[in-house]
Amino acid sequence: MVYSYPGTVPPDALLARIRQGRVAGVIFFTENVGDPDAFRAAVERLRQAQRESPVQRPLLLMTDQEGGKVRRLPGAPEESAKQVAGSAHPTAEAAATGEAAGRNLASYGLNVNLAPVLDVYTQAGDFSDALGRSYSSNPTVVGRLGSAFIKAQQGVGVAATAKHFPGLGTAPAGANTDEGPVVLTAGTARLRGVDEVPYRAAIAAGVKLVMLSWAVYPALDGSRPAGMSPTVVQGELRGRVGYAGVTVSDALEAQALNAYGTTGARAAGAAGAGVDLLLCSARSVQQGDEAAAALAAGLRDGTLERAQFEAAVGRVDALRAGLG
Repeated sequence: MVYSYPGTVPPDALLARIRQGRVAGVIFFTENVGDPDAFRAAVERLRQAQRESPVQRPLLLMTDQEGGKVRRLPGAPEESAKQVAGSAHPTAEAAATGEAAGRNLASYGLNVNLAPVLDVYTQAGDFSDALGRSYSSNPTVVGRLGSAFIKAQQGVGVAATAKHFPGLGTAPAGANTDEGPVVLTAGTARLRGVDEVPYRAAIAAGVKLVMLSWAVYPALDGSRPAGMSPTVVQGELRGRVGYAGVTVSDALEAQALNAYGTTGARAAGAAGAGVDLLLCSARSVQQGDEAAAALAAGLRDGTLERAQFEAAVGRVDALRAGLG
C-alpha cells in the first residue's frame, strides 16, 4: 500500500501503520509540502517511524515531478516534456531534467518520482499534449528522451516510473481518467506499433516502475481498465513487452473506476490483475486501510492467488532494498 494524508503534518494513524510495518510508501501532493523545511521534517518523521518498524527497508516516498505544469515540489524540472523535445539538444536536456528532478526529490528525502510520461500524443492539444506532458508524436523520440530522463534520474538514486501503460496517446482533450471513464479504441497495430514502443526503451534503460492506465482498451480487453486487466498487466506488459519490475496503479479513487465498487474492490481487482503497488492517494489513511483489508481478505478466502501476491511483495521489497 502507498498511503497519503491531508495537510502538512503526518497524522498519528499513518505513523502507527508505518511502525507496524503495514505501509510500503507514501505519496505527496502540493498540499503536503508547505514550507520546505517543515516538509523535510515531516518526511524525516515518516522515515523515523519506518526505522522503528519490523520491516527494515526504506519507505517508497514519492510524488509526481514531471516538469512544466505537473510538479508537486517547487523547483526543478521547470521545463515540460514538450519544451524539452523542442530544445536545441533534446536528449541532453531530457537527461538534465531527469537529474534535476532526482536531485530535487532527494533534497527532501524522497526516493521515487512518478515520471516520466511516455504517452505518444496523436494531435496537438489532445490529452497528452495539452499540458506539454508528452515528448512527441514519434514513439522513437519519446523512448529516447524518456530513457535519458530515466537513466539520469536513477543515476542520482531516485527511482523513475514510466506511465501510463499501454499509453494515453490516443486520448482526446478532456478524456481524463481522474474525472470519468475513458475508452480508447486504438487497434492493436497502433498500441503495439506506437504506444508501447517507448516502454521497450525504458525497460532497456532500467526503469524501476511502470504505472498502468485506468483507461479501457477494447483491442486488448474491453471488459475492464488496463490496471485491472490480467491480459494487459501480465499478458501485454510482462509477457509481450518483457517487463519484470514493479507495477504501480494510478490513483485508486479515480472516477474512471466508479463502476468498479469500493476502494477494497478496486484494490482487489488491481492486485488480482498483477499490480504490485496500489496508490491510495485520496489524502485519507482510511483509504489505505480499506485497500489493505481487502487484500488480506482476498488472501484468506483464496480469491487472491498467494503465489502471485508473494511475487509482488518480493518485487516491492527488492525495489525498497535497492533504494536504501
